[in-house]
This record gives sequence, structure tokens and C-alpha cells, in this order.
Amino acid sequence: MFTKQGPTVRELAVQALSSTERGYDLLAPKFDETPYRTPDRVLDAVTRAVRELGPFDTGLDVCCGTGAGVGVLRQLCRERAVGVDFSAGMLAEARGAFPPGSEGPAVHWVRADARSLPFAPAFDLALSFGAFGHFLPAERFGLFAEVYGSLRPGGQFVFPLGAPPPVGSRAYWSLFGFDAAMRVRNALWRPRFVMYYRTFRLGDVLEDLTQAGFVVRLLPLTELGLRPDGSPRARLVVATREDRGVGGA
Repeated sequence: MFTKQGPTVRELAVQALSSTERGYDLLAPKFDETPYRTPDRVLDAVTRAVRELGPFDTGLDVCCGTGAGVGVLRQLCRERAVGVDFSAGMLAEARGAFPPGSEGPAVHWVRADARSLPFAPAFDLALSFGAFGHFLPAERFGLFAEVYGSLRPGGQFVFPLGAPPPVGSRAYWSLFGFDAAMRVRNALWRPRFVMYYRTFRLGDVLEDLTQAGFVVRLLPLTELGLRPDGSPRARLVVATREDRGVGGA
């Protein structure tokens, strides 16, 4: 839910009629007071699950926003955590949340488009939270290939992925309505604001990760709950870079 400290309806309207980058620059000072920020319980569940996959020296938060994922990396990585985002406003908020001299691994911030990451294979771990709706399906393979190229051999790219809501449920129609409204908005208005909830489907994601060169497995995040049929409400996607001469940036 939005808090009283969050953006007003007018501010949200202005942001929605801006480009994706400009919209997040405007939203940044109040982003952590919105429901768009990844909940702590998700961050904690991912931290516990990924810790079992380590150890890690260096980590990359792809589309870091205000730095929630960097907070996870600082608990998992021994030497360095890097946050990358294309929004100067979001990076400014992230820098304020992790001032220089804080205990733990060194933290660095890089302004760049995730579709063209400026890194050599330098990271043991990459993660991302809540950003994939900002990439069109045709861009997904390229994004994954960029992450692949930023990881050392054996490096892992991890992110949580929730199960889709049941067809016909309130959540289903809410997401369907949001995506439909965004498609109309982007058809009628420029610049585009890319944000869709229903385009990041598990089967397509696994196929694109594999084509980018990753070996992929799924781990249940059972502490985030179970569906009525007993399946997990969320899974952790673990994509490992193995040298096969495929993919890469």
C-alpha cells in the first residue's frame, strides 16, 4: 500500500506520462514508500536461499533502483557489491542509503542501461528484483546475455519469480487491466513508459536464459507461502554461467 509519505495521485500521473527513465527519476525520492519496492520478506527469503549457493566475493545488482538488492549483496559478498541502474534519481537515493565508510564489502554505483552493461566477466553473483517488467519480450535475451557476459565462469544469476495468479482471480484481472492500460497509453503517448506485469512468463524466461548460455534450475521459496495445490508461490531462478562458447556480451 502507499503510505502518506508516498507519491500523490498527481505525482504518479506525471510520472506515468514521462519516459521510463524520467518517471523513475521523479519517483525516486518517494519510491521506498510505494508498493513497488520489493518487500523485506522477499529480500530475506532470497538472501537465505542464495547464501546456500555461495560463497561469493563480488556481486552485481541489475537495475538496482534505490539499492534494496545491494543490501542483499552486502550480506552475501565478501569483497564488493555493485549496483547498476539507468536512473540518476534512483542511484542518488541508493548512494544515500549506503554512505561511504559503511561496514561490510565495498559498494559502488554505476549508471548504465542493463541492455548494455559496461562490465568484463568480474562477478560471482548477479541478482535483480522487480525490474523485468521494464523490458519488452524481444529485449529479454539481450538482457540475459549482458548479465552472462558480466559473470565469471561458474557465476550465478538469481532472481525470484512469483507464480501467476489463478485465471479469473482478482489479482489476475488487476494485472491484466494494468497491462492493457499501459498498452493503450504507449500506443497513444510518447515517450513510452515500459512496465508490464504479464510478459515475464517462466517458460519464455527459461528458454531465453538457456539460449544466452546459462544452465538453469529452480529452487522453491517455500517460506513465501504455498498455493492451494501445494506448489510454491515463488521460486528462485538460479542461472549458472558455464563456459560453452555460447551467449555472452
